Amino acid sequence: MTVIVLTNCPAGLRGFLTRWMLEISAGVFIGNPSTRIRDVLWSEVQQYTDQGRALLVHTTNNEQGFTFRTYDHAWKPVDHEGLTLIQRPKTNPPPTPAKAGWSTASKRRRFGKR
Repeated sequence: MTVIVLTNCPAGLRGFLTRWMLEISAGVFIGNPSTRIRDVLWSEVQQYTDQGRALLVHTTNNEQGFTFRTYDHAWKPVDHEGLTLIQRPKTNPPPTPAKAGWSTASKRRRFGKR
C-alpha cells in the first residue's frame, strides 16, 4: 500500500499521479504500485512539486510495518533505535511584552475594594 500526500502542488502533477493511483481527497493519493513504479512516481513528484511539499508513506518489512519519505517539508523523519519518528522544528513563541501600569488586582488591593 502506498500513500502520497501533496500540499500546494500543480494540478498537472495531481493529474499525473491519477494515472497510477486513486485520489481519495484533494492531494491524497492511494494505491499499490510496484516498488519500481513507486520510486519513479516519487522522483516525478520531487521534480514537479514547485513550492509545494510532499509526503510518501508505503508498507515495508520492519517493526512499524511502514516507512515514509518527505520532500520540502519542515518535519523530518529521524531514525531512533530502529523506529522512524517525526522531528518537528522547534518553535519558540515570541515573548509577550509586559503591560504598562498596575494590574487590576493591585488597584483593588491599593484602594481597599474587594
